[in-house]
Order: sequence, then C-alpha cells, then structure tokens
Amino acid sequence: MVATTAKRMKVLFLEEYLPQEMLGIMWLSRAIKDAGHECRALFLPDKDWIAKLKEYSPDVICYSMTTGLHLYFADVNRKVKQVLPNVFAIAGGPHPTFSPEYVEQEGIDAVCRGEGEQAIVELLDKMSRGEDFYETANFYFKHRETGEIIRNPQRPLTNNLDSLGFPDRDVIYEAGAIYRDSDRKVFVTQRGCPMNCSFCFHHAWKKKVYGANNKEYTRKRSVDHVLAEIKEVRAKYNLKFVHFLDDIFNLKNDWLEEFCERYPKEIGLPFDVILMANMTTERHIELLKKAGCVYARIAFEAASDYVRNAVFRKNTTRKQLTDASEWIKRYGIRLGSLNMLGGPGGTLEDELDTVRLNIECKVDHPLVSLMQPYPEFDIADMTKQMGYAVSAYDDFPEKFNRTTSILFENKQEIENLHKLFPILVRFPSLMRFAPRMIKWRWATKPYLIAYMLFSEWMVAEQARIYSKAQGLYGPRYWAITDFVYRLGTKGVLRVYENVFQGVFKRFFAPRDTRQAQLALQMGDERVVAHME
Repeated sequence: MVATTAKRMKVLFLEEYLPQEMLGIMWLSRAIKDAGHECRALFLPDKDWIAKLKEYSPDVICYSMTTGLHLYFADVNRKVKQVLPNVFAIAGGPHPTFSPEYVEQEGIDAVCRGEGEQAIVELLDKMSRGEDFYETANFYFKHRETGEIIRNPQRPLTNNLDSLGFPDRDVIYEAGAIYRDSDRKVFVTQRGCPMNCSFCFHHAWKKKVYGANNKEYTRKRSVDHVLAEIKEVRAKYNLKFVHFLDDIFNLKNDWLEEFCERYPKEIGLPFDVILMANMTTERHIELLKKAGCVYARIAFEAASDYVRNAVFRKNTTRKQLTDASEWIKRYGIRLGSLNMLGGPGGTLEDELDTVRLNIECKVDHPLVSLMQPYPEFDIADMTKQMGYAVSAYDDFPEKFNRTTSILFENKQEIENLHKLFPILVRFPSLMRFAPRMIKWRWATKPYLIAYMLFSEWMVAEQARIYSKAQGLYGPRYWAITDFVYRLGTKGVLRVYENVFQGVFKRFFAPRDTRQAQLALQMGDERVVAHME
C-alpha cells in the first residue's frame, strides 16, 4: 500500500554492529520503501553518530534487541531523545516480543511484537496521513499524552514469503561497508520451525505470541524466489560464499531435491547449511554434496539423553547424531556441531560427555554456547522449577557465549569447559586433563584468549575450504596465511577488547573515538565469525 499523501515518513534503524547481516532489518526496509517511505540504518559505535542522527532527522527510530542488550538500547534511546525529543521510538526483536512491558521504559513509544513488515507499513501510513494509529495490530503503545499502555492483538503470520520480495540489502550495506564487502553473505529460505526445543524462541513465538500450529508457523520460500535473490545479490555485490541461516535446511524433501538439482547449474557457489539429525538421510547428504555444500552443522546440543530430549526437547537419538555425522564426513563435507553447556538437570560429567560425543563423531568445527533461560522460553520455567537461581533479566549477559545466567554451584567449571571445548574436541588427548583444568580459576582469562584464537583458526580452516571450492590455490589461500592475517589485523584487537573491556566505558560521546575505531576494525572479522 502506497502512502496517499506527499509526506514520506523517515525511518532510522539504530543498531550495534553484529557478527553478520541483519536480515530482519532488510525485510522491514523492503516493506517500508515499497510503501513509499524512506529508510536508513546507522551502526554503533560511530564517533559521528549524533551528527548523522541530526542530519537525517528521522520521524521514527527503530531498535531490534535481544535480552542482555535491552538496557543498553534504553540508554541509547535516552541519548537520541535528548537530540530529537519528538522522534517516535519503536523497540522490536526478541526481547520486546517476549517482554512487551519494555514499552514502559522511559522514551520508548511502542514495541512491535513478532513479524513487523505489515505492521510497520500500516503504522507509517497512518502517521503520514495524521490519523490515529494507537490501534495498529502487533504493537503495544504508550500514549504520548496520557501515558496509557495500549495493547493490540497480533495480526496473522505472513503466509506467502515470496510476496515479501527480496530483503533490502542496500539499507545495511550503505551503513556498514563491512557487510557489503564481505565475500560471505547470509540468506534464509524459510521462517519458523516445527521443533519444540525448550531453549529456542520458536516454540514461544509459535505458541505464546501467535497461537499457531506448525503448518501455519513453518513457511518456506519457493526455490525460484531463493535462487533469484542470490542471483540479484551476486550481480550487485561481492559474493563468493552463500551462508544459509535456516534452522533446518532439509525440512522438506521435495524442496531439497529441487534446490540441489538447480543450485549448481544456476548459482554454482559453495554454501553451508544447518541440518536436523532426526530428519537427515544419507540421500540428503549426497544431494547437498553434489549441489556444492562444503560445510554442514548438526545440532548435538548435549550428549546426555535426558538433557537433550527431556530438558532441551530435541527429540533426537544419539544414533541419529552419529549417523548424520558419519554421512557428512563420508561425503567430504566439513562437519560442524552446535552444542550447549549449562543445561539445567545435567551434571559436569554430562558436559564432559558432550565433548566426548564430538570427539567420537570427529567434528571439524565444534560450536558451543552457554544455555540462557530467556523470558517466555519454556526452559526458563523448567530451570526455576528445578530449583536453580537465575540472574534477573536486566543482568543477563550481552554475549551468550561468555557466561551463564544460571547460578550453578560449579558455574566457573562450566564456563571454563566452554572455553576449552573446541580445543578438547580437536585435540582429544587433552581430555584426560580436562576435569582438573576446568577447576583452575586463575586460568579463566587465558582460556578465553585460547578459545578466541582457536576459533579464529577454525574460521581460517573454513575459509580455506571455501577457497578450494572456488578453485583458488596458493599461499594467499592457505589456512595459516589467513589465520596470521586475522590474528595480526583483527584477532589481537578482539582479544584485547573482550578480555580487558572493563577498562573501557560504553561509547556515547564523539570524543571516545578509540573504542569506535576498535569496534569498526572488529566488524569485518565478526561477519564471518564462528559464533552464530
């Protein structure tokens, strides 16, 4: 729907640099621009962000946030309101969706819950015509005159994803050259997930926000639409590797057959995927290999059957995990694993067994996170019912892969094992020392440094595989060359920032240029970081 007046609303997404492109913002921008309004993005840190904010002078400012960053963005918005007191501030993303009371924060005018393409367009169109907008579905509003909180219902989910068009990459690439210039770009072929994992936002989004069934919630783009988008991106930007973010790439057999038949003929670029072990067959791996897949990740999560299935609700057997891993290795695809430590109800021996499962499967690229019981996730209730104390949401870590928010008695040991995890998997002879090493409190920061540096090495290995798939050889493409480059230009700075970040204060003032420059230097590396 095109705005019917000459007034065009100006929207600004104000965000932090993240490890990869923000597809959510891209889709929202596509809807906003197609409706005849303007949309830009601005990434922090930026020493000139206040000047850029004043220059653009948006009517609406938007933030997308997770739990852990919600108070930070509240602070950012207070700064924005000092400069532009009349700008309309909207918070969206996981935290406001599951904690819509965030609208009560000082300076926040509305929160958008769930999918926002249709909602934001309706809101902007009403604003542009000077109409009352407080009954727009998907939004909770704080009335500017009375302070009343107005809670609106959810509109139906978008059924036909192709109808949304292609994500507007210009909005991100014009604001962040690190995303535009990266060889590896992000794509998704679906929305939703049929699984009921207790630690994932999907079950809460599906049941508690939308009250939808699996058929309504899990939607797939057509192969035509996906391939057309990749072709358009390749024609306009630097693109050598395709990174698919779908939770379960092998969700539909007929879709996968068509994709794997057409992709190598029409695209021919190396790509990576995430697979669900209990849906994976050897036929899937054979198809993916022929199509050009060079890296596949399987969600192990936990070796313990109790933690994996009763607590995490993965509904996978250990044999399904080992079979899927064996097929991936057999067909010469790099095997990645997704693991989670700190699940309630598990023991330290269970955590060590997860390392052993990765060793058994000969995982090339073990990825590991620390379980966080976010608001409205079933795992949050389960954790409290088991008697574990949990940090208040305002105290949740900004980075889920640094510390756990569950106050375990052996919290330090779990966090130390998390940092040693990929090294132990790749060097299994060290496992006999692991129970003793994770008890060393003095080693916390050295382990963090080792974790980040080894993670950089695994990314360098991955980059070598991508280069080989493109027929690129020679010293420039050796893993050791890439690792040294990362270490020399970005890795050391990243370690310094993360380990000694306590000496810095959050940037706001333009004078704090050192941190802004540091974070910008990090950006390129974080786009292809292992932590997804």
